[in-house]
Amino acid sequence: MNSEEEFFDAETGLESDDSGEVSFKDALVFDSKKVTGGGSTQENGVWERRKNLPSEMISKNNFSVWSILKKCIGMELSKIAMPVVFNEPLSFLQRMSEYMEHTHLIYKACSLSDSIDRMQFVAAFAVSAVASQWERTGKPFNPLLGETYEMMREEEGYRLISEQVSHHPPVSAFHAQSLKQEFEFHGSIYPKLKFWGKSVEAEPKGTMTLELLKHKETYTWTNPMCCVHNIILGKLWIEQYGTVEIINHSTGDKCVLNFKPCGMFGKELHKVEGHIQDKSKKKRRVLYGKWTECMYSVEPKVYDTHRKSDKKTAGESKKLKPELSCESEEADEMPEVQETVTVIPGSALLWRIAPRPAQSAKMYNFTSFAMTLNELEPGMERLLAPTDCRLRPDIRAMENGDIDAASNEKERLEEKQRASRRERSKDEEEWTTRWFQLGTNPHTGTDDWIYTGGYFDRNFSDCPDIY
Repeated sequence: MNSEEEFFDAETGLESDDSGEVSFKDALVFDSKKVTGGGSTQENGVWERRKNLPSEMISKNNFSVWSILKKCIGMELSKIAMPVVFNEPLSFLQRMSEYMEHTHLIYKACSLSDSIDRMQFVAAFAVSAVASQWERTGKPFNPLLGETYEMMREEEGYRLISEQVSHHPPVSAFHAQSLKQEFEFHGSIYPKLKFWGKSVEAEPKGTMTLELLKHKETYTWTNPMCCVHNIILGKLWIEQYGTVEIINHSTGDKCVLNFKPCGMFGKELHKVEGHIQDKSKKKRRVLYGKWTECMYSVEPKVYDTHRKSDKKTAGESKKLKPELSCESEEADEMPEVQETVTVIPGSALLWRIAPRPAQSAKMYNFTSFAMTLNELEPGMERLLAPTDCRLRPDIRAMENGDIDAASNEKERLEEKQRASRRERSKDEEEWTTRWFQLGTNPHTGTDDWIYTGGYFDRNFSDCPDIY
């Protein structure tokens, strides 16, 4: 790990813009060399995003999660109040925005003329979107109803707005768009959580929709299942599993990705394998790698030849029932992880994960990207909606290492939300979302929350008082 703690771009052979230019440039007046609280600095009017948090992770040694969860086996956890010490200092809306960490993969797809080539990078983007979850065992704060999060990254050419549109069930909607009308990426997620005795299983219900505007193409997919093992005892570890189908609704091309469960002896841990087929169902490319590391693409014939020549690999290709499922009662010891992917000759690298900063383990295992998400840049507060989760006092207190203040503020905010709900019920009022409206995804026919526009006009006079 490089001691300079820089943000390393993924190695895709792409040009990247890492100028670090400020995203709220019209609001900023720089009058100091350094701004305290996380280590952000500025030089000659150029803002450098922070590389760490103001305080290290709060110890959980004196807290027992079993005392809370022992009555919740088989139940959905969205209605269970958890002590703040088991959280990480981000809202789920901010956690959801981490899909955008590897946006350069979308730009690469936009630049390609062949639809199969574009699908390769869309698939790499879909895998990269879950990569930040590795070793992130802290629970994000549940967003309050009406809470929002905006992310403006002018130096990377996009902006994002998200809103908590429903409380029961909890539904979070987001919409990201290129500033030069190259793409739109949007969706709504209902993170359904269940506790199975030693593990928590997360089903991220909801559809991701990516539109490449120049090519007039729309892709949709759903994210894989996630399981956090050893909630009670032992080392926490995460696996992703399930089949992800990415459909190009404009061309009929499809990518099928299999996020493999741990399997016997952990041989399949973190592995992702799949293929791209055209509208005639002809297999055009094979994709393989690990969601924690990298993804490669290779010609199907080359892949098949390689598999046949490797008897050991061929013997393991038979589908195995995963011994370490979330509902298993056996010990969930984390398998030994093989850190590298065996590269098949003739393969092309699509994506490689960016190394985490040296202090990540002491800061909730955040990526460099995640470190910046709750940062309040100078001048930003007067531009943000009053519902933005950067302004949540419980998250801010936890980020600053004040667990007592975080806990007290969390309880206060939750009670305020309950009181507001009682008032609406008394007056027979329905909650009205501000930036999204429930509709139908025209490509899948399923319910979806559609961005209605107008957020970046910054008229926030009718935003609710939720903090």
